[in-house]
Amino acid sequence: MPAIAVDNILVLPRLPRPDETMRERPVRQVVTAHKQREGAGFEVTRPFPSLDLRSADPFILLDQMGPVTYEPHEAKGAPWHPHRGFETVTYMLDGTMVHHDSNGGGGVISEGDTQWMTAGSGILHDEVPPEELVVAGGLFHGVQLWVNLPRAMKFAAPRYQDLRGSELTLVSSHDGGALVRLIAGEVGGFTGPGSTYTPIAYAHASISPGGRLETPWPQHFSAMAYVLAGSGTVGAERRPIGAGQLAVFGPGDSISVDADSKQHDHPGDLEVLLLGGQPIREPVVQYGPFVMNSRAEIIQAIEDFQSGRMGNIPAEHLSGTRPNR
Repeated sequence: MPAIAVDNILVLPRLPRPDETMRERPVRQVVTAHKQREGAGFEVTRPFPSLDLRSADPFILLDQMGPVTYEPHEAKGAPWHPHRGFETVTYMLDGTMVHHDSNGGGGVISEGDTQWMTAGSGILHDEVPPEELVVAGGLFHGVQLWVNLPRAMKFAAPRYQDLRGSELTLVSSHDGGALVRLIAGEVGGFTGPGSTYTPIAYAHASISPGGRLETPWPQHFSAMAYVLAGSGTVGAERRPIGAGQLAVFGPGDSISVDADSKQHDHPGDLEVLLLGGQPIREPVVQYGPFVMNSRAEIIQAIEDFQSGRMGNIPAEHLSGTRPNR
């Protein structure tokens, strides 16, 4: 980690430094993620939803998968399952994952790549380790974010975006001390390649030891920072934060994250996800892989899935064979 880097960060365009008229967002709370098992039994680190942070509107869930080094035949994935009413965004840092869905989307997600799947009205998919990782073992590290859809878009047609790592927008902090990879949305006048129904901003930053990342942030968006590795502080109050912790910012115009001068985690930088979006402010009723606005809509989703109206598993996957992709 990280998968996408540059030899000379100083050649990149730079984020503007927030000017003195901008109000820096205070830190509202710091949440420590909990661990649980998902899919066929792989462990995730989850900052939300949790007892400490039940709502992160417009997001539903954030899972860090790994980093873990699998032994041969130890790697596990998430077999075929349905989704409705939201989008899943899977960002790979180390290793690979294979995705298939009932809408014909899918492929191999490699280091630095992002898979953006809009479930919308309903879709079936799986996320599994490639055969070579299962057989030989190896390093695996990724992040999955669930982005809610507003009521008017809950039944949007399913779609799939395959964002290669080379397509991400790369910028540096104003002083060249941090590399920022923009996946989606706009930060400091720069825009990531992901196309979103719900307005959000999503980025991965690597901050050098002793470095500081400060950037304008859309005033009408929520704002959070999740630490993948390393340690540092957040906000003007320099509140300490470390791996597996999420900072939730209050209102304002800009955010800041500082890396401690000594980093004890591999790879040596403070690795942090920056995320936020325009709150939807609608009722949320979640039942497993379905995120809707009412209990009646959840019941309908279950019935639609059971009756096959969310699609069918392609025959080649039912037979246990996989097409070449």
